[in-house]
Amino acid sequence: MNAAPERPAPDIRARAVAPAIAAAADRIEAGCELPPDLLDALHAAALFRALLPRALGGDEARPATYVRMMETIAAADASTAWCIGQNSGCSMAAAYMRPDIAREIWGGDPRAALAWGAGPQGRAHVVPGGYRVSGKWEFASGGRHATWIGGHSRIIESDGSMRRWAEGAQKGELIERSMLMPKSAVTMHANWNPMGLRGTGSDTYEVTDLFVPEEYTVIRDNPPDRREAGALYCFTTTHLYASGFGAVALGIARGALEAFAALAQEKTPQASTRMMRDSHHVQTQMALASAKLGAARALLITTLEEIWDSAASTGALTTDERMRIRLAATFATHQAREVVDFAYHEAGATAIFPGQPFERRFRDINTVTQQVQARATHFETVGAHLLGLQPPLRFV
Repeated sequence: MNAAPERPAPDIRARAVAPAIAAAADRIEAGCELPPDLLDALHAAALFRALLPRALGGDEARPATYVRMMETIAAADASTAWCIGQNSGCSMAAAYMRPDIAREIWGGDPRAALAWGAGPQGRAHVVPGGYRVSGKWEFASGGRHATWIGGHSRIIESDGSMRRWAEGAQKGELIERSMLMPKSAVTMHANWNPMGLRGTGSDTYEVTDLFVPEEYTVIRDNPPDRREAGALYCFTTTHLYASGFGAVALGIARGALEAFAALAQEKTPQASTRMMRDSHHVQTQMALASAKLGAARALLITTLEEIWDSAASTGALTTDERMRIRLAATFATHQAREVVDFAYHEAGATAIFPGQPFERRFRDINTVTQQVQARATHFETVGAHLLGLQPPLRFV
């Protein structure tokens, strides 16, 4: 097996690469993807390997360390952070696969990356040795530089029935299995043209009647299939997606707030005789925005650190702990949006022009908040739990 080489923690490596990410931001936006020279730097820093098992050359990083890494990258460019977050979450599937197959996908190629889109949009028909898969999936963030593509699919038995869970909390529900396919076997459609996060290249892709061997499939986060004993894999991909995308929002907000502080040092608004920094209103709102951002960040990082210590001891997460992660991650995203709103609106007309440090961040944060991990309904789920009810746990 490959072992993770001795190297600085991923959050430290991210700080070293952040200037190159920021310098490439305009090209990332224009090309709707991460350019080759930046990918070289990101792979050289092994930033796609933060959540990969150590046995495969990954960091198997603590979630709080991962959050700090993601925040640093997002402050430089949100699309880059989003791609790394998506590909990193996908890499956690390695903990649930046969070790030789996981090594084939991630172990031998330092530029390996798995991407997948929303699901389950595929249908996998059971055949000897595996499945015949057909489907079309959207939102494959990071798919343009991925080496493998996943397709979340429902399973159709040889008799035409749909495969369902036979026992446990999901008894009777349809099973979703992820099919891992070489990118060369997948038809990609370069159709990504959104308002924000343009550089993620979150394209649509499809396959028709593609044979996928059983060993190249995985049920994500299924405890009986877990092969890695590390505390990281007590957390689910949902926990790391939620936390990572919350960190993207925090990074966007930090970048916007720092840019606003710089602008306030030099701008005198029209119809005013004093610089922005001398406005009592701006001073007060700047302090409140900084407090919001700091409090949200502290809640997310502290929550993850406390739960890491518990998971390392018990080997599992409780429902209460899962709810705490969901609350902290969703809260971070929504507080970050409020901070970006402050910076954007107080910057005045300066903020509306491309090339300024506000316009892209405003579009990016309002794209982040549209993703499933940021839904305001998560507050309802957590609140119901805190009041002694039993809400659905699909996204917890």
